Amino acid sequence: MISADIKIETKKKPEKEEKAEGEKVKTESEEKKKEATPVEDSHNVVLDFQKVSKIYQGSINAVDDVSFKVKIGEFVSLVGPSGAGKSTLIRLLTREELPTSGRIYVAGRDVTQLKFKELPYYRRKVGIIFQDFKLLPKKTVFENVAFALEVAGISNAEIQDKVPKMIEIVGLTSRIKALSEELSGGEKQRVSIARALIHRPKILIADEPTGNLDPVTTWEIIELLFKINRQGTIVLLATHDKEVVDALQRRVVTMRDGKIVGDQMHGKYIL
Repeated sequence: MISADIKIETKKKPEKEEKAEGEKVKTESEEKKKEATPVEDSHNVVLDFQKVSKIYQGSINAVDDVSFKVKIGEFVSLVGPSGAGKSTLIRLLTREELPTSGRIYVAGRDVTQLKFKELPYYRRKVGIIFQDFKLLPKKTVFENVAFALEVAGISNAEIQDKVPKMIEIVGLTSRIKALSEELSGGEKQRVSIARALIHRPKILIADEPTGNLDPVTTWEIIELLFKINRQGTIVLLATHDKEVVDALQRRVVTMRDGKIVGDQMHGKYIL
């Protein structure tokens, strides 16, 4: 039997070659890390608040350095106690007021820079519904919805075509000739929604839309907002209704003292 000690000699690589290979591994690792990190598609962002503040006389910060983005197809609940800054934020978005500082982009355009003559065209792309409906008295359902087109100079033929279709979407075809005074609270809100949607806006702002409604009617309106959202319209729901927000399980942006203090993709109403 022959036994022998066998030594395996490993040739050491030159220092430069080891360093080069180490850097290669590091680079590959970094590339994989980049691939694993989701990159925000700016083309999907429709609404973009960038460091927006609104200071009123007396150094009151109604909105304080607010930044957030909303993408195509999102349903966002905006919540917070009274005086949190929700209403001010909405007025800034609809250009009823200008921010003290910051920028607000809608579909890539800075709305803080819009000229006065451009505002009517802009507001057709941002529909809004209110808690108190704001319907025209002594006017029918058809006339209330048609009014939004008439003031925009739309032809009568187009009005006759578009209005009945929109009224059908909100489920009021059988009430199309009813006066606003003859409608229930839920029906009035449906008219308000139809009017807000008649220009096919990119964003629908619902400012406490169920505040004056009973629970059953509240859920009918929320279901309608879901239906609108599924068709691609962004819905921004400003509300104090905890039950609704918790049940929605959608994105929740929480405001307090003019600041955003919470932003959850599947959030709940937490103050």
